[in-house]
Amino acid sequence: MSSFAPTTESSASAGNFASYDAEGAEFFKGIGQIPFTAGAGPEESLAYKHYNAKEVVMGKTMEEWLRFSVCFWHTFRGTGADPFGFPTLDRPWDDGSNTIANAKRRLRAGFEFFSKMGVKYWTFHDRDISPEGSSIKESGQNLDQITDLALELQKKTGVKLLWATCNLFAHPRYMNGASTNPDAHVFAFAAAQVKKGLDVAKKLGAENFVFWGGREGFHSLLNSNVRAELDNMATFFKMAIAYKKKIGFNGVFLIEPKPKEPSKHQYDYDAMTVIAFLRTYGLENEVKLNIEPNHTTLAGHCYEHDVVMASAYKMLGSIDANTGSPDLGWDTDQFPMDIKNCTMVMKVVLEQGGIAPGGLNFDCKVRRESTDIKDMFISHIGAMDSMARGLKVAAKILQGGVIPRYVKERYSSFETGIGAKIAKGEATLEDCEKYVAENGEPPRLSGQQEHYENMLNYYI
Repeated sequence: MSSFAPTTESSASAGNFASYDAEGAEFFKGIGQIPFTAGAGPEESLAYKHYNAKEVVMGKTMEEWLRFSVCFWHTFRGTGADPFGFPTLDRPWDDGSNTIANAKRRLRAGFEFFSKMGVKYWTFHDRDISPEGSSIKESGQNLDQITDLALELQKKTGVKLLWATCNLFAHPRYMNGASTNPDAHVFAFAAAQVKKGLDVAKKLGAENFVFWGGREGFHSLLNSNVRAELDNMATFFKMAIAYKKKIGFNGVFLIEPKPKEPSKHQYDYDAMTVIAFLRTYGLENEVKLNIEPNHTTLAGHCYEHDVVMASAYKMLGSIDANTGSPDLGWDTDQFPMDIKNCTMVMKVVLEQGGIAPGGLNFDCKVRRESTDIKDMFISHIGAMDSMARGLKVAAKILQGGVIPRYVKERYSSFETGIGAKIAKGEATLEDCEKYVAENGEPPRLSGQQEHYENMLNYYI
């Protein structure tokens, strides 16, 4: 998830906005339902070449394994602006205003897009889909209007809400954080906003609810009481959990790690940091993780690291399927197109038996130079094909059994003798001393990294 700052200037070219308000208006004329076309050539970008929703892989359909979702904030609120340039993307249905009428047009355009893509899920922040009012009451009333339409569109199209979240980072009130803010008034405002967010999540049948701590961190330790801030953040989660249970919302709570941006340091640095936080405050049975690999690489890890770590501790709840450019060193939110990266992620998903009720949410944005409307489709299609290819390759790896067998053999010394005793927690330091005295210096066993890399390349 990335920072989201709505623009108040028109981002649309001159057009007749009223035409999009008509009953049954079509927003993406000339683009029909995206088909699966086996054998399609390299120039055919408006067709799936690998993602066949009903194709069965290891006992489940692709649709069941992948559970794709489109994020509203980048795809329908993105303008192409970056820290160094003004908006470049024109959306003919969007007049750039912060009005209910414009919000409704965007939402209807969104559901037409989801339907034509054949995607079954979507995600949003509260402030993506609905304008913030002059008071928290007005903001809530605005959100009610928009989510009434969202519920209607969900029922009409069959598209479901993978997860909702609250934007607790863009408004100036959150410049020093939300749940970690030194001002209790701001803490209370964020709590009230989340309360409404949970009400809306239940209303729309969200399967999860995400917390991204964009401002939950610090820029300087000189003015920060880190223990007080972390204690308050834990209290915030406990309040949210209590309200979730009170209203009967059954969605899974997810925290999305990120090491930096916009804060210099964020408390949800990476998967292991979040897991440690949850266990420290007794929240590990109430909250899982939503992993974004672009954030993982910003933390200095390899692409799949946090997916692997979260899954290893049975805390992988969902994935924001995107990538970045490590050479740039900032959060670029690109679509995942690297088959090897996709394979490593999908291998974990297969090994843990699936990602439900989470999914693969495309927290991605088209490049600011990709200005055609059809680029919105092409980017998602390419990413879905890449993840589908990753799924098929990962299945071959697991079904072939070669790499898993090598990994198992590498740790086989823990299956018998002193190793089994260590693994069971029954060994003592004296036992280890005796074993070494009797067996001497251990042999050097090759890690065979290059061999593993060659085997992976064979399957890809």
